[in-house]
Amino acid sequence: MIIDKFTGSVEGLAFQSLSISTISELLSKQHWSELRPLFRTTKPTIFIDQLFNAGVDSELVLRFFQWSQKEFRISYGLETTAKILHLLANSKKYSKVRSFLDKFVKNEKHTVSSVFHSLLSVGVRPCTNALIIDMLILGYARNLQIRAACETFRRSHDYGYKLSLNSCNSLLSGLVKENETGEMEYVYNEMIKRRIMPNLITFNIYINGLCKAGKLNKAEDVIEDIKAWGFSPNVVTYNTLIDGHCKKGSAGKMYRADAILKEMLANKISPNERSFNSLIDGFCKDENVLAAKKALEEMQRLGLKPNLVTYNSLINGLSTNGKLDEAIALWDKMDGIGLKPNIVTYNVLINGLCKRKMMWEARKLFDDIARQGLVPNAITFNTLIDAFCKDGMVEDAFAMHKSMREEGIFPNVSTYNTLIAGLCRNQNGRAAKDLLNEMLTNGLNADVITYNILIDGCCKENESSKGEKLLGEMVNLGVKPNHITYNTLMDGYCMEGNVKAALKVRTQMEKEGKRANVATYNVLIKGFCRTGKLEDANRLINEMLEKGLNPNRTTYDIVRLEMLDKGFVPDIEGHLYNISSRS
Repeated sequence: MIIDKFTGSVEGLAFQSLSISTISELLSKQHWSELRPLFRTTKPTIFIDQLFNAGVDSELVLRFFQWSQKEFRISYGLETTAKILHLLANSKKYSKVRSFLDKFVKNEKHTVSSVFHSLLSVGVRPCTNALIIDMLILGYARNLQIRAACETFRRSHDYGYKLSLNSCNSLLSGLVKENETGEMEYVYNEMIKRRIMPNLITFNIYINGLCKAGKLNKAEDVIEDIKAWGFSPNVVTYNTLIDGHCKKGSAGKMYRADAILKEMLANKISPNERSFNSLIDGFCKDENVLAAKKALEEMQRLGLKPNLVTYNSLINGLSTNGKLDEAIALWDKMDGIGLKPNIVTYNVLINGLCKRKMMWEARKLFDDIARQGLVPNAITFNTLIDAFCKDGMVEDAFAMHKSMREEGIFPNVSTYNTLIAGLCRNQNGRAAKDLLNEMLTNGLNADVITYNILIDGCCKENESSKGEKLLGEMVNLGVKPNHITYNTLMDGYCMEGNVKAALKVRTQMEKEGKRANVATYNVLIKGFCRTGKLEDANRLINEMLEKGLNPNRTTYDIVRLEMLDKGFVPDIEGHLYNISSRS
């Protein structure tokens, strides 16, 4: 039977010979070759409207939509998109709605406002609109389109739409990944206001976000929120807090991390390997290897087996704290318990050997990597290149750089910075500049460290004016100079006796919004002293003190060596009264 809706227009003539059941069957079986001739006289956009009007199954309409987009390279309008979403939602095809929206947010660029307008203009059922908006937030959040997700979250409240916990948790998680702490706190508080009941996952995500932002006290306070909502903190909750304190380091933070572990045990929540790995790594980075070893003993006492992460942290802690023999002994122990070192293990031990200037042993360990079926990475090569450069073995560093490329590992900015620094130490500024050009040719952007190294090299060769040209170059390339950049250049000019040029650099620095710091004043005070302008140096000391900057040991040494020992007593009321006692 021919459907009347498909007659009465030029566009509908092609359908006069087909019944809706025939069209549905062709769509169902994906017989596109039989449908394709219809589009000689009928536009796909007209056809899809007729499918809507004829009440064709939602999945078949979606199938045609997706096929025709690809086949005819059609970009359907938002209204058609909204109609399909409503059709799928009304027929309870929720997984299809989620999948459709996921592709939509990836491939289409529309404002949130226009999406809302289209959904509201074609859908009259508030519950359907609410469901689609909820899934839209989920789609934006999962694709880390966080700004759009937050705007949709806000607008949903304006229309009175109730959101699901799943979408809100995904939004919170996305905000944590993007380090949007302020928005994360807003969404969390809004969830509570809107009576979207949180679960333990919500609280754990929120705690993680606060820990990442360094708001450790606030993160710990969330434990009380968890209990107030009738939940109990779990191992994930405590691990997140422990890890947060460990990443911040310092003795106080590590003491608190250890206390949280004890609190965990007191609450009869069993720590796992991750709990102890965070603690051990934190103690090692805080240079408290003894506490790390005690944590290892406690871990084993509780029946937990140290894994590769545990040993890598301990080997790194021991080797960087000068306990290389213990690090090697631990390496040997790994083999005894069936743990095979990975590239991280090799990297931390090579780094420890390099710090002890045991380059032959480090190279021998490097050669063992391939024999163990492992592949060195950029960190492996950069560690050795840096050590060779610092040891004056620049040729060996470049040989390692060549090997790196032969292994198919592309040198990164750190690699080039290390090599440039090595050349500058050897006062080979021309080769260093050539290496910078090679780096840029290879598509790598020089950073502030690169330019600081080059400027320092120029200054050490008494060519501070060349350093100033590099400063101009970096600014033109959009690389922001920091205090080290300006202070290095000022020091270079002062060492050449050109204090006037140094002061011009300071003026330029302050125009860029960077106030002179103690290091800046130390450079200029020393520069004035060495050119015999002690009164000017005295004026700078007073200026520094008036600005609330506290002199450091370097300041006192300059005053003692360049002023007092030469018979000049600085005129500074109430300051530097104990210079002689600091000598």
